[in-house]
Amino acid sequence: MLSQDLIVAPTQGRPPALIEGSGRKARDRIEHFLRAAIDNDNTRRAYGRSLGSFFAFLEDGGRACIQDIGPLDVRDYLEAAKANGLSTATLKQHMAAIRMLSNQLVTGGVLEHNPAPSVKAPRQKLGKGKTPVLTAEEAGELLRSIDAKTVVGLRDRALIGVMVFTFARVSAACGLNVADIFHQQRRLWVRLHEKGGKFHEMTCRHSLEGDLVEYKERAQLAEAGQVPLFQAIKYRPYCRGEVGARCRTSRPCN
Repeated sequence: MLSQDLIVAPTQGRPPALIEGSGRKARDRIEHFLRAAIDNDNTRRAYGRSLGSFFAFLEDGGRACIQDIGPLDVRDYLEAAKANGLSTATLKQHMAAIRMLSNQLVTGGVLEHNPAPSVKAPRQKLGKGKTPVLTAEEAGELLRSIDAKTVVGLRDRALIGVMVFTFARVSAACGLNVADIFHQQRRLWVRLHEKGGKFHEMTCRHSLEGDLVEYKERAQLAEAGQVPLFQAIKYRPYCRGEVGARCRTSRPCN
């Protein structure tokens, strides 16, 4: 039986009645779509909410089963969702969920044709971002302004340096472990963990190499291995030795 936490309409605590009335074959295909066809948990939950809203709309319109869905139903749903204030990005996500599920239902013999492809999703116009980009001079001034006399300053300088010289995302930079900074071919390399389980390795600029090495030595992290590189400082001042081990936390910086 289809799990209740897969497709839940905003006003329901159970799978929509539309699914229950569509037969065992349809329920099995929908469950296969959400459990096996989608790997990412966040995408699975987002598509579940989108489909829950879509099925609730169809029920309100008098549809008794999935086999009754047509292109006009998809078009009417998009218009209603747009009228309720959903953004263009959200509407495109809802359309993606409906199209992918409909393909699964056609492949499984539940539907004769996919009702979604003939319905055009709204286009999203992306304007130019307003976030200012640091020039090389500004980036250098920022790094030089950090107080490098303390471990906290060394950490901040190394962290910002990683983002400046590797163009790493904040989460990728903060997610670095000590083992992700390594020597290869007489150069210091950094290994960034990207989305989707991918990673990207690149050589460090000479100034960044010096900042990372100095920070690791002062923080006594050179041989730490799979320990977060940029750690939050729980106590101040940052101490060495046995006391310093208690000062450092095992959680990455936020």
